[in-house]
Amino acid sequence: MLAKHQWAMGLGVLLAVAGSAGAAQADKLQDVLQRGKLVVGTGSTNPPWHFRDDKGNFAGFDIDVAKIIAKGLFNDPEKVEFVVQASDARIPNITTDKVDITCQFMTVTAARAQQVAFTVPYYREGVGLLLLKGGKYANYDALKGAGDGITVAVLQNVYAEEMVHQALPQAKVDQYDSVDIMYQALNSGRADAAATDASSLRYFMKQNPDRYVDAGYAWNPQTYACAVKRGDPDWLEFVNTSLREAMNGVEFPAYKAAFERWFGEAPPEPKIGFPSEMR
Repeated sequence: MLAKHQWAMGLGVLLAVAGSAGAAQADKLQDVLQRGKLVVGTGSTNPPWHFRDDKGNFAGFDIDVAKIIAKGLFNDPEKVEFVVQASDARIPNITTDKVDITCQFMTVTAARAQQVAFTVPYYREGVGLLLLKGGKYANYDALKGAGDGITVAVLQNVYAEEMVHQALPQAKVDQYDSVDIMYQALNSGRADAAATDASSLRYFMKQNPDRYVDAGYAWNPQTYACAVKRGDPDWLEFVNTSLREAMNGVEFPAYKAAFERWFGEAPPEPKIGFPSEMR
């Protein structure tokens, strides 16, 4: 049995260690507030998500999402600094504190969740089929009914052919090394449809409303979320609160305007009464 004075000394050491550990815990929310701006990692070459407009300013849906978070912090959506990063820097820049948060069309996976903490999702991506308006095939059913008589253009990828065949098992698949050439194949008639991200399809249709239509079928779902450093639940909860209220509450007008601007359609209005997102 410990002597009384030994027990007291041991307790004092434990309390000191606990206090020191608590003081050392991350407090990103207070750090960002004291700094006076939010530092966001993102890209600059992928419309409608993140790119520079004709004036050189950052634009895109990821940019608008980041500004919604900045408004929650400072009541000013412009108090944000964007750090351009390559896709393979999205996680390292978080873990090394180069940025406070990454908003860069980042797909949620279990493997990535071991390295960073994901926020609530702000978009569900998928693959869609772009068609020429007034073309030979009016919709997905017509494409599928044509069997091996159709050709689908797709961006070159090791999984591209398998991905297309998930939706159109008999289609011929032509792969291209750039999105522009893929669209040219559709325009010239070398392809009957172009398989592309649903978000890109919506954006492209919005830019060319009289030229293209959506075939009406999407598959291969992927969840997009922002990412923050693990180990700081207060910061994660703040960002989640900002995003949830943008999609379901007081900031919905800002989220809706961004969604319409980049994807050409309105997201569903939040239901009044019971919070449907809690089901």
